[in-house]
Amino acid sequence: MRRGIASTAILLLILESFGLALVNWVLGLAVRRQSMSLAGLDPNAMAVGAWAAGGLLALFLIGCGVVLGRAVLHDRPLGRFGRLLLIACAVLHGVLGALVVGLVGWPAFAVMMLIFGFVLWSLLLYGAEDHPETPEPPPSMETPVLPGPKGGAPSPA
Repeated sequence: MRRGIASTAILLLILESFGLALVNWVLGLAVRRQSMSLAGLDPNAMAVGAWAAGGLLALFLIGCGVVLGRAVLHDRPLGRFGRLLLIACAVLHGVLGALVVGLVGWPAFAVMMLIFGFVLWSLLLYGAEDHPETPEPPPSMETPVLPGPKGGAPSPA
């Protein structure tokens, strides 16, 4: 079951990375062709910034998918770097979900929360290292027993 959930999360991350790269590419083209400017910035610089942001975000999401894919392939828990990467990915999806609900609408929010849920579920399934449950050894220092009245229960301290 956990391989299926994580594989779905990988697929969603890869599809989302292509979708976000495409949206940023279109935004960069729109900025360049309409000569849009924000506070006097060069339209070409804004277009290149949109393309760079889309590319970096797509690479980040693909990297998250690759790290999760390694955990699925070897059926091992994630290491510290993998857990941190997926936590950052989950936080990113929470923030993006909050942004898209106002900019795009509730269906986009639902998609972001679906991806957030699969990433979080995968993190819970592969995040913790599997240690066999062993009972804790008793402490090496014995706690002192205070003498109470003879023949009765000890008095409270």
